[in-house]
Amino acid sequence: MHHVWKEHRRKKNQSPQRSSRGFTLIELLIVMVILGLLAALVAPKMFQKVGASKLKTAKAQIALLGTALDAYRLDVGRYPTTEQGLQALRVNPGVDTWDGPYLPKDVPKDPWGRDYIYRSPGQHGDYDLYSLGADGQEGGEGENADVVSWQ
Repeated sequence: MHHVWKEHRRKKNQSPQRSSRGFTLIELLIVMVILGLLAALVAPKMFQKVGASKLKTAKAQIALLGTALDAYRLDVGRYPTTEQGLQALRVNPGVDTWDGPYLPKDVPKDPWGRDYIYRSPGQHGDYDLYSLGADGQEGGEGENADVVSWQ
């Protein structure tokens, strides 16, 4: 009995040790607040870069489509009509001198998921090829600006 009493006394007098296996709620909240502040500082800059890269992608795709349209014109003698559209670069619209396809893949959508607008004859040249930008409406500035083939 004396032995059990000593063992009980030793356990009672030991100072409680903090477990090092987890984080307290306060520590987790502090980390979450810090992460939130970092996200608030970094996110706007990243979204600006995404918008600018979409504009660059649209310009590059319009240039690629312009090259394909020029190759079509060399073979056929004219650009596809508005009715034939950009699909004439992939599928023969019934022209004898067509020597395509002039694009290796299907006609791409613009970076905002909409079809490029094509008119021939155009108001600005032999053809007009453009995207309406992020807002899908004519005009606009920044990411909402139209991306056009004639500028």
